[in-house]
Amino acid sequence: MNRKLCFTLFTLSVLVLCAGLALATKDPELKQCKHQCRARQQYDEKQKEQCARTCEEYYKEKEQRERHREGESEEEKEWGGRHEWMNPGEPAEKHLRQCQRECDRQEEGGQQRALCRFRCQEKYRREKEGEGGQHNTQEEEEEEEGDEESSRVTSQHGRVAFLPKFTQRSKLLRGLEKYRLGILIANPQTFVTPTHLDADAVFFVSWGQGTITVIRENNRESYNVKRGDIIRVPSGNTFYVTNTDDDEKLYIVKFIKSINLPGQYEAFYGAGGENPESFLRAFSWEILESAFKTKRDSLERVLFQQDQGAMVKASKQQIRALSRSQEGPSIWPFAGESRGTFNLFGKRPSHSNNFGELFEADSNDFRPLEDLDITVSYANISKGAMAAPFYNSRSTKVAVVVAGDGYIEIACPHVSRSSSERRHQGSSTREEGSATYHKVSSRIRTDSAYIVPAGHPVVTVASQNNNLEVVCFEINAEGNIRFPLAGRNKIFKVMESEAKELAFNTRADEVERVFGNQDQDWFFKGPSRWHQQQQGRAYE
Repeated sequence: MNRKLCFTLFTLSVLVLCAGLALATKDPELKQCKHQCRARQQYDEKQKEQCARTCEEYYKEKEQRERHREGESEEEKEWGGRHEWMNPGEPAEKHLRQCQRECDRQEEGGQQRALCRFRCQEKYRREKEGEGGQHNTQEEEEEEEGDEESSRVTSQHGRVAFLPKFTQRSKLLRGLEKYRLGILIANPQTFVTPTHLDADAVFFVSWGQGTITVIRENNRESYNVKRGDIIRVPSGNTFYVTNTDDDEKLYIVKFIKSINLPGQYEAFYGAGGENPESFLRAFSWEILESAFKTKRDSLERVLFQQDQGAMVKASKQQIRALSRSQEGPSIWPFAGESRGTFNLFGKRPSHSNNFGELFEADSNDFRPLEDLDITVSYANISKGAMAAPFYNSRSTKVAVVVAGDGYIEIACPHVSRSSSERRHQGSSTREEGSATYHKVSSRIRTDSAYIVPAGHPVVTVASQNNNLEVVCFEINAEGNIRFPLAGRNKIFKVMESEAKELAFNTRADEVERVFGNQDQDWFFKGPSRWHQQQQGRAYE
């Protein structure tokens, strides 16, 4: 079971958050796969025909794979090989093979795997046509994966998308059963219509600027927000968002805790009409006439007028009016503290050096985080650098890459004795029940999401080409401790010499020579830069 959990840790995503779950639990018929190809509005006729051929090829290959896999072990069947890091300079053909292998490893229905393989072929075609096999633009990636999202709002002015429930990916993620992760993207000068959720939400502005207005009882509080701002929107509070910029999109990462049903929430539109439909239209006209002391014909003119969607274009005059900041009164004993927003970049980083910096906000910085028992952090890892391997004592980390690319590795316990015996053939006999660990690795890029459970050692590495910027929501924050495994403050440093000797079966000074070389904290040179340095010294 632990092995299955590890396999799912880094494969969660949506349109904007990079992957998703198929709705089917069994392989659908080939006919259904071809039908989905024909239903793709973004494909031309040639692409639809090629997509249908891909379905046929997939099902033929699937039958052959099933025959070949009859003799494989359970672990080989489930893992299907390890995730490998794809360097940007590798040939497009290798990208294609890797992409198709990733499709085959997905736990989705057959039709989704077939369509995934077709998207790989389309990506390969564009890479061959581009300069030196460049990666797709963000817009191309989003278009390819659009059918896999869990989307709430989609329009020409932006969208709101969410990861499917974590427990849909694996029941072993039931510790996250109450939580959902998503993103709001609003185009320049876009107004997101008023709504309220039956869930608590924390918003993090990862890019752009705008205004978020929250109705708290009889008070309207408007906050002009920018990159790095955190805002809490309690359950039931009506809110609306305005992108006040003329050129830049507004990106808001949303972390939500459900109230009614675990992992499920609803958005309720009071304002609106036909699209979005106002929930007021669910009531009888007699009720509405009495409640508002207004005749039905007047009500109809209001409740049937809006048909532009949940995101609409606003005029410059309307933008100016909506962007007037109006914070509500402070509450004793927190006078002088804003209960509305907190800018993560407004405080000094908790860790910083030439290889990266970490910004953190907890309930001491921003009181509204206390009720949800979470912290929000932002790591900016310099290109070619890495964050120290560490583990959390209590917190489970839900992370979103907001810029750059890189990869992650996690040490994960598993219980497969067959694989353990294969790896350790020729070694001394292992004790019954002794722990073994599997390296789970995954490439990450802008809009990827991944999860690291409490107690699991993890390391994050930025690519050689870009800084890697990651925003993290860590639940069960109270009392959590981060334990670094390398660096000046590593946990091995405080062990007694006798403990080191007994634990490693070697002299304590030898242990210290191995683990005591790193003179940095939290952020170091990454593997590529370190090896380049070592090779340079070898030639000196």
